[in-house]
Amino acid sequence: MRVLVAGATGAVGRQLVPRLEAAGHEVVGISRRGPRPVDVLDAGAVRRAVAEAAPDAVVHQLTDLGGADGAANNRVRIEGTRNLVDAALAAGVRRIVAQSIAWAYAPGEGPADESVPLDPTEQGPRARVVAGVRALEAAVAELPEAVVLRYGILYGPGTWYAPGGAVAAWLGGTAGPAFLGSTVADGSVSSFVHVADAAEAAVQALDWPPGAYNVVDDEPATGYEWLPALTEALGAPAPDRMAGRASWARGASNGRARALGWVPARPSWRTGFVDQGA
Repeated sequence: MRVLVAGATGAVGRQLVPRLEAAGHEVVGISRRGPRPVDVLDAGAVRRAVAEAAPDAVVHQLTDLGGADGAANNRVRIEGTRNLVDAALAAGVRRIVAQSIAWAYAPGEGPADESVPLDPTEQGPRARVVAGVRALEAAVAELPEAVVLRYGILYGPGTWYAPGGAVAAWLGGTAGPAFLGSTVADGSVSSFVHVADAAEAAVQALDWPPGAYNVVDDEPATGYEWLPALTEALGAPAPDRMAGRASWARGASNGRARALGWVPARPSWRTGFVDQGA
């Protein structure tokens, strides 16, 4: 299969391209940097790149997280996805695999499965994040064979949670992304996934039935549980423990992806934080 990877130089993209090639696929990668620089906010440039690649499938791994700018990342989710979908439709592409997130679900108890609706909140920053996710998922659903991968919090090489990343800097006293500290050192529940496991899911998803799938490890956990393990692995000081829990921070269940044969090589952050890889 000829596969166009949008976001080929990102944290997941760097793991994904060699896995696709090892599986026998012909890969064309585009990103803001690298041999095929394409600005995803430039609709004409995206259309030309997709038309030239003439792919059988598109894998969407586009983000803008380097500057910890939520508005910039949301713009990529909304406008960048719209441009990529329009280009794919114009090129006659039927299948798309797209990166989404597993923490946009409505509040509730216990890990969310894919039947839980997205959060209907209209409050502040979270409403903007969920609106971006909703727009992304609605756009990719316009292709007849759309697979949405709702990743847990990504850790591993090139992520905020890697040694030397934004979270380590924040733990060391440097200002970091705005969300840090709000649902980290309290009872809020998070689900994680290593970037290599996320990439492997994207490879397998080229053959999955259309729909949404949570791509998370096996152990949703509160900040009380996972943060001490992360700080120990990073050699960083632990922040003060906070009371409370965000009602939407409930973690996610990976049962649907596992039923199709996806098995995370790092099934828990407990061991994954210690050996994040290079």
